[in-house]
Amino acid sequence: IFLVLAAQFNSFRDPLIILLGSVPLAIFGAVIFMFLKMPNPTMAFWTDKWTTSFNIYSQVGLVTLVGLVSKNGILIVQFANELQRQGLAKLAAVAQAARIRLRPIMMTSVATVAGHFPLTLVTGPGAAARNSIGLVLVGGMSIGTIFTLFIVPSLYMLIAKEHHEKSLAESDEEAATEDVDLTPEYAPALADGGNGNGWKK
Repeated sequence: IFLVLAAQFNSFRDPLIILLGSVPLAIFGAVIFMFLKMPNPTMAFWTDKWTTSFNIYSQVGLVTLVGLVSKNGILIVQFANELQRQGLAKLAAVAQAARIRLRPIMMTSVATVAGHFPLTLVTGPGAAARNSIGLVLVGGMSIGTIFTLFIVPSLYMLIAKEHHEKSLAESDEEAATEDVDLTPEYAPALADGGNGNGWKK
């Protein structure tokens, strides 16, 4: 995932911000819900022991969780880079990016949690496998999304490049190398005597 993001962002810093700001917290939330003792053992879908274990199904859920929660960091970092290229300072860019991207992040995260929550309520044959995947995704996305909105902007301020300075340098370079278009209206013309000292407007 890191190498794919590095190729897309053309940078090693931005993928580091995305992964460090979202993945560890999401995995922490998933592990809490994996091993947390549930408070109501009288209900059919809760247990009086550990809810699940670090099995093959929870590992599949963790791999899926990494891809899902990385999306939140991608939305913030990419938009902040674009705002910097438009002339905003890094602090203003990441603050505005987190504020504008809040709704898309919450929409996709709530939809993911709501879609996988029924897996935590399954009973009967195959319930252990479904509960494992459901608990990992629901717990990881819930906690990971909340902390991503605070951790990713903080890491962006510490690690990200100043894209504003880069955009200014590129603009100056383009202006310096731009070809001058001499239209016929302002092209030099020979004077009546043919000495070439006059300009014809």
